[in-house]
Order: sequence, then C-alpha cells, then structure tokens
Amino acid sequence: MPTQLRRYTIADGQMDRFVAWFPNIIPAREAYGFTVDWAYADREHSQFVWSVSHPGDFDAAVDTYNESPERKAAFEGFESPVTEMVLAMVDKVC
Repeated sequence: MPTQLRRYTIADGQMDRFVAWFPNIIPAREAYGFTVDWAYADREHSQFVWSVSHPGDFDAAVDTYNESPERKAAFEGFESPVTEMVLAMVDKVC
C-alpha cells in the first residue's frame, strides 16, 4: 500500500497545541480512504512525524482530499505552527 512519511518542524512552544489539534485531521483523511498509521511527537527536536497510507492512487487521492470540504473544516480557525515539511513516499522494510 502506498505510504507517505510526513516530517514537520513545529514552531517553538507550539507542539502541545499541534498535538491537541492533530486528531481533528484523522476523520477528514479517513473520509478519502487514507489511514493514519501512526504519529509521534519528538519534543526534544520540535519534530512531529507521522505516516499515512492509501490503498489506491495516492497522488490522485491527495489532490481530491486537499480540495475537500472536510479538510477545509478541519483547518478552519487553526493557524498551523508547521515551519517546515518533508514528505516522502516510503517502503516498509521490516
């Protein structure tokens, strides 16, 4: 299954706020066939790292999801503290 590793750098002092908000995005992702595999907060390095999978055409699903009303609703009123994002398609090795 296509899987994307998402690594975010979070602004200083904003990790708790981001972690509290993050579950809001899961139902929006799930509505478009995505599965959030796991998510970890590395507070020492201000990193939030998570994995998301989709059983079909990942890129097409992302395009549809990004324009969705569910995604817009999840982000409404939320000012993102993400200062850098690294996205990569990954393969499970063990």
